[in-house]
Amino acid sequence: MVKGRNVEVPDHFRIHVADRLSRLERFDPSIYLFDVELTHERNRRQRKNCQRVEITARGKGPVVRSEACADSFYGALEQAVMKLESRLRRSKDRRRVHYGEKTPMSVAEATATLPVGAMPVDGAASTETITEDEYAGPGHIVRKKVHSATPMSVDDALYQMELVGHDFFLFHDRESDRPSVVYRRHAFDYGLIRLA
Repeated sequence: MVKGRNVEVPDHFRIHVADRLSRLERFDPSIYLFDVELTHERNRRQRKNCQRVEITARGKGPVVRSEACADSFYGALEQAVMKLESRLRRSKDRRRVHYGEKTPMSVAEATATLPVGAMPVDGAASTETITEDEYAGPGHIVRKKVHSATPMSVDDALYQMELVGHDFFLFHDRESDRPSVVYRRHAFDYGLIRLA
């Protein structure tokens, strides 16, 4: 599904998007929907990066998301597709069984020697509902999301966060049975916030 915000999407671009995204199905055949949103930034100072493309892939597995900005929608689409392909490839590789020295270590195993407060917790998220209000100037809530969540581990939450490309991820912690947040810190470190 291709939609535009502050821009009309021509049919030839919809065809181009469908062609580019059809090649990504080889990484996860369970994907049933690609949401593509085009946004035009009207600020003249942002002329070099005024066309934004956001792609969200939904399937049986986790939601995978990417976005990119460029001076044209075609350039932004190519960048976003490359990011999405990388994330889908990483997701596919994680599902594959590895043997020998190349067996990946889970985040929980890698952080087992850290103090308890620094260890990640489990959690998961599923479908989301987004509502958007008219822009009322700075300092107002302009986007609201409601996620239905199933309990997950911290390791799963970190994995989900990496797939959607965000710096944080809100999830239902299986261990504490409460909402928690994992977030990216400096370099390759992560943080965990739990509600008391």
